[in-house]
Amino acid sequence: MKKSKQILASAITAIGLAALTIPGSAQAQQSGSGRTELQRHDLSVPGREVIQVRVDIEVGGVYPRHTHPGEEIIYVLEGSLEYQLEGKPPVTIKAGEVLFIPAGKIHSVKNVGSIAAAELATYVVEKGKPLVTIVN
Repeated sequence: MKKSKQILASAITAIGLAALTIPGSAQAQQSGSGRTELQRHDLSVPGREVIQVRVDIEVGGVYPRHTHPGEEIIYVLEGSLEYQLEGKPPVTIKAGEVLFIPAGKIHSVKNVGSIAAAELATYVVEKGKPLVTIVN
């Protein structure tokens, strides 16, 4: 029974994050947190694309452990965000600072500031793969 509850909780989290990846989704607009895709373009390297997303995170909000099928470059637009990359100590990045996350690296992020935070996430990824994969 306990395993069933864990699977259900994981599924609900995955569905919630998937809804947030839809530009202009009602959930993102209502809660003040979410992901808004800004642009997506094929690269000159076959099978690769670049995607830019604005990620808004409420005070105390957390995006759970996840990976991407390529590199992620983060530029914090507003607030203070704490990133936990697997195998490394947490690092707090403030507005105007950047962070590079290698392809496939498990990571999570939490708004540790006193205001809503936002980041510009630029992904250089394998085309056709899910942009976000939740890791239990």
